[in-house]
Amino acid sequence: MNFKNVIYLPAIAAILAFFAFFPPNNGEKEAVLIQTLLGSLTTLHFEPVQIDDTFSEKAYDIYLDRLDGGRRFMTEKEVKQLEKYRTQIDDEANQGAYEFFNLSLQLFEAGVEKTQKYYRDALATDFDFSQSGVIELDGEKRGWAKNDKELQQYWADWAKYETLSRYADLRDTRKKAKAYDAATVEEGDEMSEDDLAYADKTDAELMTEAKEESLKYFDRWYDRLAKMKRNDHLSTYLNALTSVFDPHTNYYEPIDKENFDIRMSGKLEGIGARLQTEEEYTKITSIVVGGPAWKQGDLEENDVITAVAQDGEKAVDINGMTINEVVQLIRGPKGTKVTLTVKKVNGATQKVVIERDVVITSEGFAKSLLLETDDKEKVGYIRLPSFYADFQDRNGRRSAKDVAAEVKKLKKENVEGIILDLRNNGGGSLRDVVKMSGLFVEDGPMVQVKYRDKKPDVLEDTDASVQWDGHIIVMVNNFSASASEILAAALQDYDRAVIVGTPTFGKGTVQRFFDLDRAVSGNSDVKPLGQVKLTTQKFYRVNGGSTQLKGVTPDIILPDNYSYIETGEKENDYPLPWTEIDAVPVEQNVYRVSRIMPTLKAKSEARLKTNETFAKIDQNAQRLKTQRDDTDYPLSLADYDAEVEKLEETSKAFEGMFDDEVNTYAQNLAADLPAFEADESKAARNEDFIKGIKKDVYLEEVLNIMADMIDAEAIADRK
Repeated sequence: MNFKNVIYLPAIAAILAFFAFFPPNNGEKEAVLIQTLLGSLTTLHFEPVQIDDTFSEKAYDIYLDRLDGGRRFMTEKEVKQLEKYRTQIDDEANQGAYEFFNLSLQLFEAGVEKTQKYYRDALATDFDFSQSGVIELDGEKRGWAKNDKELQQYWADWAKYETLSRYADLRDTRKKAKAYDAATVEEGDEMSEDDLAYADKTDAELMTEAKEESLKYFDRWYDRLAKMKRNDHLSTYLNALTSVFDPHTNYYEPIDKENFDIRMSGKLEGIGARLQTEEEYTKITSIVVGGPAWKQGDLEENDVITAVAQDGEKAVDINGMTINEVVQLIRGPKGTKVTLTVKKVNGATQKVVIERDVVITSEGFAKSLLLETDDKEKVGYIRLPSFYADFQDRNGRRSAKDVAAEVKKLKKENVEGIILDLRNNGGGSLRDVVKMSGLFVEDGPMVQVKYRDKKPDVLEDTDASVQWDGHIIVMVNNFSASASEILAAALQDYDRAVIVGTPTFGKGTVQRFFDLDRAVSGNSDVKPLGQVKLTTQKFYRVNGGSTQLKGVTPDIILPDNYSYIETGEKENDYPLPWTEIDAVPVEQNVYRVSRIMPTLKAKSEARLKTNETFAKIDQNAQRLKTQRDDTDYPLSLADYDAEVEKLEETSKAFEGMFDDEVNTYAQNLAADLPAFEADESKAARNEDFIKGIKKDVYLEEVLNIMADMIDAEAIADRK
């Protein structure tokens, strides 16, 4: 029985009935669209908000931040013209009107037009890089320019900074070219003929080229702004309205939904990295496990890509490009190479060369290894990148089934404990979470799921058998979300497993797509309207607490690079609140960790105090927090050089933190070896996987905790 559809279909029927009796008051598509969108959210959303003045004020602030978050195109004068609409957006939406949106678009486009002249005029002048000064690039900190004169000065400073940074890079290339010796250079440090030509260039020539590159950067950005259609801006506006409901409720144009489906199910040739744009920058949000970028190893989450070069071609500056444009540059045929210029989290700039390949989806499946503690105790390790499920094929791969198979293989190897790694696992199939949790306890409740105004559904594992009744540790981090949090919470509430890592993301909601065309009877001339992805449910632990915002706090916390940076659901605009419902009784007679937990915590804390790598991780986390908060940049060459030198010097202390092999024993299971022997590419990916495991300092500490579990349990049994 599909409990989701039973609850969801009446809601659809309600909204269809609503629009049958109360049709949109305006036959134009945009009017129908905004009324249908908000009507759908009011009817279907888990926690709908009142479409009133408070809603209007929130939507106003979100929209202005998305329209001109960098405070680069409008001044206080223009914003004041829009201010009168702060409490009128709700009234306009109910009427199907767009006065505020139309005026904002008019002012924005006028700002684009006038600021293009600003940067072009600035780049036509001579810059004096000996003058001290700084530019604040964080729009929120800088605020709106008081007038056009102040705005023009900002653009002049920005053009100067972009030219300064390019000039410094070209000067460094010249220095390297002059010192280059082809006979002694190490592999990987070779210079191209184009770069070697810089050895003979003068300062004036470097300055000219830096200005030309800056002009191209700004012009490309403005070309893309000019190509944006009304629908593009309208989507931004409508998504500002949906974001007031919660950060995961979004409007999708028909073409956007098609792209979403492709991203979710498509098989692509590329580098295997997920990207997102933040203002004019493109950031790595995750690396596809098993993909080319993952195998290459240099690209990391939160790296910012600044340029892309095809093999043998000059790099293209991508700052200001749309995500689709960046993706088109990075994707390419298998076997070709692409060079990404990235700005690392520590401020350093690095060129990363990646050979494109088919992004193998099988690398996103569960896999296991055999590890050993220092006392030679055999431990099973299972990596689960996501809670995947093939909903189109009843016989397709499912994460719960695959993890059960890995557990079965590990039992044959006579392991004394199992580590389940859910780090960076963003979630997935709810059904598989329930079944997977049931592998480690007898039958019983695993999670509670609640729709709006309905009693919670208690989802239970109905299989009384226990696949693994021994020691188990679950690894999590800041990016373990949704389904990962449900499993970790269930095993924690059952007192069954030790949860180790950092507090999880805190996403305790689930979304569904709803086709807006279904809410409008007739009116074929305005269709297709698009779809809305909206939050319809909330997850609750069996102890009654939600994973929303709070996530799961590990039993044993390990420091990481984000320890001092706020991350997770709570950092989004208007997330749903943490709430609590009644707990449901649970019981298990397999294995309880609470009796040895104080011993495990004390021993881990003692090790961390003397572990140099974890001490460096903590220091690096503090450094990254400081760098993230520093958003003003120097406008003189001397200050720029000093800052770059400081960044490079401070980062040296943290280089090579994860280069040493700390887990010397990591082997494949005998049952898996034939697959690697038969497929050279699988063997290569497996080899890279094992290399990473051997250098994983977090896994090293988890193995120590597992050894403590085994010892402590033996001692407890003897008492």
